[in-house]
Amino acid sequence: MNKNNLWIRIDNRLVHGQVIENWLPYANVTIILVVNDELAADDIQQTIVKLAIPQGIKLVFTFVENVLNALNQYWQNIGNGNAFLLFASCSDAKKAFELGLDFDYVNIGNIHYDTGKTQICEHIALSEEDRNCLRFFEENGINLDFRCIPNQQINVKKIW
Repeated sequence: MNKNNLWIRIDNRLVHGQVIENWLPYANVTIILVVNDELAADDIQQTIVKLAIPQGIKLVFTFVENVLNALNQYWQNIGNGNAFLLFASCSDAKKAFELGLDFDYVNIGNIHYDTGKTQICEHIALSEEDRNCLRFFEENGINLDFRCIPNQQINVKKIW
């Protein structure tokens, strides 16, 4: 596995228009791994999500604990290619990192506002757990990239 072929994104919406229309072409993606325990267990929702994926792009749903196996299996069968990993939460991305998923940066695309969260920009609101998670990534040398779409750099107020 080559971490240069990985695009890591945290977005509670998972697969949606910004990902499909902007990130997939930008990253020259050959596979999307939706790393989410709830969706990995829901065949009906998977069928719905599959309808939105362009031809030629492989879509895999996996539990967080199985992300390395899913990624390695794809690369053993297909060879090279860029993989786009979607996580619904920072804590899931952190768990994958702790399990051995090696990456240098994480794109934070969207974390919805909810009670007890602090809005740091238009599309990101952080809980204490989220702040601790981002701090963990920074302390481990992971670059944080706060963008909804590739050509839009967002200024955030750092509160972690």
